[in-house]
Amino acid sequence: MTMHWIASVSGNGSSGTIQINNIPSTFTHLHLRGSVRSTTTSSQLYIRLNGDSGGNYATHYVYGTGSGVVGGTGGTSGTVHLLGELPASTSLANTSSVFYADLLDYTDTTKYKTIKGSSGYDLNGSGTVWFTSSVWMNTAAVTSIQIPANAAFDTNSRFDLYGIISNPLATGA
Repeated sequence: MTMHWIASVSGNGSSGTIQINNIPSTFTHLHLRGSVRSTTTSSQLYIRLNGDSGGNYATHYVYGTGSGVVGGTGGTSGTVHLLGELPASTSLANTSSVFYADLLDYTDTTKYKTIKGSSGYDLNGSGTVWFTSSVWMNTAAVTSIQIPANAAFDTNSRFDLYGIISNPLATGA
C-alpha cells in the first residue's frame, strides 16, 4: 500500500465549509486527515460527498467522554457522514481535534461508498474520542469532498487528502 498526497486546505477563520474538488480517479481508496478547531463554539464535524445533501447517508458511531460511552446511529437517511466533534478555540489555547477518514473504493460505480473514521481531542481530561462508519448510498464515483461544520474553522485548521494504491506493483507506482 502506498499513499500519495492530493491536496491540502486550511481554514480561513470565517467559513465552516472546506471543499476539495477534482479528485483524481487514479487511486483505490482516499484517506483524509486533519487537525481542526472552531473559531467560536464547539461543533460537529461532517463529510459530504459530491455535494449530495439528500438523505443518502447512514451513519453509526460510538464516542467516549472520559466519564462514559455513547453509541448511536445517524439514521438511514442522513444528509452527511458524522465524523465527530471539534473544540472551540476559546476552550483551551492551541487545542485541536485530530481526525482521519478513509473512503473505500471511491471510484467503483457498482457499489455504495463506505467511510470509516476516528476523531478526538482532550481539554485537560474532558475531551471526546469518536469512532464512526457510514455508507453513502450512491454508486457514483467520488469527485469532490465537502467538510462542513456548524461553526467556522479557525486559521490553524488543516485538511490533507491522500490517495491510496492498495497494490502498487499492479499499477507500476
